[in-house]
Amino acid sequence: MKYNTIVIGGGLAGLTAGATLTKFGKKVLLLEQHHKPGGCATTFKRGDFIVEVGLHEMCGLEKDGAILQLFHMLDVDQGVELLQVPELYAVLSDQEKFVFPHTYAAASKALINKYPEDEKGIKRFMKFIDGLRKEGVKLPRTPLKRKLLYPLMPLLYPNLVEASRHTVGSWLDKYISNENAKLDLVAHIGYWGDDPYTLSMFYFGLPFSSFIGSGGFFIKGGSQVLSDHLAAYIQKHGGTLLLGKKAEKIITKNGQVTGVSFRDSFNENLEPETISCDNVVANCAIPVVPNMLDEPHASLLKDKIGSQSISCALFCLYLGFKSDITAFGVEHYSNFIKGDDVKSLKDVYPNYNGDWSKRSFILVDYSKIDSQLAPPGKSVGAICCTDYLEDWDGLSTKDYKTKKEEVAQILLQRLEKQFPGIRESIEYYEVATPKTIERFTSNTDGSVYGFAQSKEQSGTKRFRNNFLIPNLYFASAWAFPGGGFEGSIMAGFLAALQMNRDKTWSEGDDSKYVDKRIVPFVEHKTIDNEILELSFEKPNGFKYIKGQHAILNLMEPKVTELDLPYRWLPIMSSPEEAVLRFNIPQDKSSFHKSCDLLKVGDKALVFGPMG
Repeated sequence: MKYNTIVIGGGLAGLTAGATLTKFGKKVLLLEQHHKPGGCATTFKRGDFIVEVGLHEMCGLEKDGAILQLFHMLDVDQGVELLQVPELYAVLSDQEKFVFPHTYAAASKALINKYPEDEKGIKRFMKFIDGLRKEGVKLPRTPLKRKLLYPLMPLLYPNLVEASRHTVGSWLDKYISNENAKLDLVAHIGYWGDDPYTLSMFYFGLPFSSFIGSGGFFIKGGSQVLSDHLAAYIQKHGGTLLLGKKAEKIITKNGQVTGVSFRDSFNENLEPETISCDNVVANCAIPVVPNMLDEPHASLLKDKIGSQSISCALFCLYLGFKSDITAFGVEHYSNFIKGDDVKSLKDVYPNYNGDWSKRSFILVDYSKIDSQLAPPGKSVGAICCTDYLEDWDGLSTKDYKTKKEEVAQILLQRLEKQFPGIRESIEYYEVATPKTIERFTSNTDGSVYGFAQSKEQSGTKRFRNNFLIPNLYFASAWAFPGGGFEGSIMAGFLAALQMNRDKTWSEGDDSKYVDKRIVPFVEHKTIDNEILELSFEKPNGFKYIKGQHAILNLMEPKVTELDLPYRWLPIMSSPEEAVLRFNIPQDKSSFHKSCDLLKVGDKALVFGPMG
């Protein structure tokens, strides 16, 4: 069995690369260690709530822009609805509020009205980042064309050249005098990094320009909808998607990649497997790739990335409310709560490394749009702020849980101070730290942005495609162009285009990997008014002991409203039985309804056993 391409990782870059390659007619195998695709573009369910893991606002959705053209090519526009959020963000403090609107005209007017003394600098900023975006999308993609244009860059791409010479801080200090104006302009800098004086103006300006000019967007139903669509597209067009499978080794021979070895993430009883391929896309953190390689490639890659600094991580406090929180004064979709000790641009980085009682954070209220994350009358929100793995690593299990709760309470107290009465509406909350991100996505240090987007590590200086081995390509937040939804999607697309140009393909066959964890439904019984019992064939190699559990994922759920197609369930059958039995609460959820509608022969994917 041989595939044209094996994609290691099912984040947005890997999914986009895989979907694009199948569009090109290539035979693709995608391996994802988690039990669902998406990486940070995922959701999970808690009670009545669908919890969005990472997406607050997505940029890059200009009419006739590259992302929308790609979405059309991959049929995303047929299955995914994009909702524009009301405004870019609101900056809140005890003294005042500033609302940053969409469109250059409205944003310029709002800023100049507040900071008339900086009218010239504000107009320059808007013209500059607008030009930066326009030049950035026209920049030649191939290194040869860029090299030929290099002498003419200052003439043809003046804004790109200017941006490449500045950090965000150095540019704003040069042209804007009022420190509060600078702070309003970088309020959501946590979407890119943590320090305006190291963050590349080139990287900051490109997406910020899109946010202002075309608006920010949310995916209706959560980012999992986009990830699931791309995963389904891969399979629909002849590719193979293996969830719960973790790549262990990239096999090389004579300086070329020849295959990938992987093992089951949930069943340690299964032996590793190896599949041959023409090339590989590494949609994973570049720092973990050396551990997959033999020498000399492992050492060569370590040397190349050894001097690279890694970006910050994030802390998220997910919130489920039993009411609409507008009544408590939450008027905007994205609410930036500025720390009391942030008085100037130079205070931003120390604040993000400082005490939680003062650290700036963002509250996102998904109920300001038709997000479809909560039932009528309830709402979902999230608190997000910059964080670092070093603050959490090395703690005992007990101390880790204690610290999570301590930080949560500090932030909830500050939220209550800003919006009196809101704590009474909280029905659910849960903390995700950089350690959580590292656990579920294998991103080194929990960094969702990869290598820091400094002047020295952004733009054309970022790792891209096959820089190490001719048929090993890199597509992730760690590679070119960088993190975020737009950056990751473009990374996957650009890698696929490069692979198509390189034409490192062989003639394939129609053989496919058969996932033996996919089993047919046998029967269901009603135990009582509260429990529905389901029976499935037992997967090959599924050895378990009493008390263990599994993840039951319905392949084609009949009902999906406000739910996800899987549950973590105790295994009710004995190890000696030929079937797996699960008890499903008759709670009227979409999952329960889908289980009730199962017909003999319907398929489910079983992960496990665990516990």
